[in-house]
Amino acid sequence: MSNQSVQIGPLELKNPVIAASGTFGFAEEYANLYNVSRLGAVCTKGLTLHPREGNPPPRLWETPCGLLNSIGLQNPGIDAFLQKELPRMKSQEIVTVANVWGERPTEYVEIVERLSESAVDAVELNLSCPNVRGEMLGQRAKTAGDVVRETRRVCSKPLWVKLPPDAGSEVAWAVEEACADAVCASNTFRATAIDIETSKPVFDRVFAGLSGPAIRPIALRIVYELVNILDIPIIGIGGITTWQDAVAFIMAGATAVQVGTANFIAPWSAVRIVEGLEEFMQHRRLNNWEEIRGCVH
Repeated sequence: MSNQSVQIGPLELKNPVIAASGTFGFAEEYANLYNVSRLGAVCTKGLTLHPREGNPPPRLWETPCGLLNSIGLQNPGIDAFLQKELPRMKSQEIVTVANVWGERPTEYVEIVERLSESAVDAVELNLSCPNVRGEMLGQRAKTAGDVVRETRRVCSKPLWVKLPPDAGSEVAWAVEEACADAVCASNTFRATAIDIETSKPVFDRVFAGLSGPAIRPIALRIVYELVNILDIPIIGIGGITTWQDAVAFIMAGATAVQVGTANFIAPWSAVRIVEGLEEFMQHRRLNNWEEIRGCVH
């Protein structure tokens, strides 16, 4: 019998497929389509200390093989999440990873300290959102390391760090040294679009985040490189739409994958990937994912 489970630090997931933050809400809409607990985990919308309305429209712009988004971290805030969304998610046996964003390091600490006392299964520090004002804290090794170190001090949950695609090895080493349990690679790519009818940028903030199949080969390269320099698990993100994509990331060394834009293309994409991976394991007569993880190195 094939065993799809994966170990990410102290947290064991039933399979390596995770719904990515910002693409799955708090799982309520998708739960109307299938049993969301079949996924390895669900990453929540990016949570902030206070409610955020997000960026003005337009927020989405299609591009060949990809999607630009400028949502701006619209969310109800940490209080509403803890009071309403988290109990509902846990009642459905969803492994819940709380994605967190702060305007400054002290906000990360305050949010994570509260999450540490809750029923969330893990915390994902978003140090790389490209469509909000302010410094992207995952760009500099010292800043990223300091944020992880300070949040680790108050966090009893598994702590993941979501990095920007151009973070580089020094940033990755810094968050590992600061005792992150895993690195998520990577967030969307900073990009833009211009409306030639108005002769203006499409987005109010000019720049947005590019996701979808267009970025998959670059994301795969990033995972491949990080596996060679880090000792903690890598969670691969970027354009994964099929089970074949997921296998490629695992062969590159990823412990798990996050499925994002594919959920907009076809709402059942993530669970179909789970099913495809199970069939692949049976076809290849694999007992577990460690038999092929990083096999291309």
